[in-house]
Amino acid sequence: MRWPEAITQLGGRPDAWPRLEARYAEPHRRYHTLAHAAAVARDSAWLAEGLSATDRAVVAVAAWAHDVVYDAKPGEDERASAAWAREALEGVAEAHVERVEGLILATVGHDAPPDDLLATALLDADLAVLGAPEEQYTAYARGVREEYAKYPDDVWRDGRIAVLERMLSRPLYRSEAARTRWASTAEKNLTAELTHWRRARGDHR
Repeated sequence: MRWPEAITQLGGRPDAWPRLEARYAEPHRRYHTLAHAAAVARDSAWLAEGLSATDRAVVAVAAWAHDVVYDAKPGEDERASAAWAREALEGVAEAHVERVEGLILATVGHDAPPDDLLATALLDADLAVLGAPEEQYTAYARGVREEYAKYPDDVWRDGRIAVLERMLSRPLYRSEAARTRWASTAEKNLTAELTHWRRARGDHR
């Protein structure tokens, strides 16, 4: 569901779209661009097919806005994006605004109650790239590294190893549909990248 359609479904006005586009076009972005937001909107719509029209619109707004503020500052970016979404949802019922904010904030730790189907759709879609074909995954990993270019290679390497180990230590996807579609390839991609960085550090495992 596209931004104007989703906002209209929730009773708001889609006026913020040009500002959202401008945010995602910022020159420091390499992976967290409008293409990423569009992919998350597309995949979350697929995962949310069984939900009501209103719930699907809430998921769509959260998908489009979840990285609208991105300065490679985990936690701060998501909170700023949630605040941006609140301002953009002028005229929308407070319950829907709070739901959008909560979904965006759930992307900080990628955690939410197991029965939260809206969060499941958004969080699984946000990680779909992990289960992409190898070439696409490599482009994603390279893009994120470029977004964190302020960190020297050794700091990045050690941090990335920790992130990859954490992702591989627990189930990546919450829904059966996402697990079926992406989990196997995601595990291969993450393991291959982890092996690369461990070797670069001189680990022998």
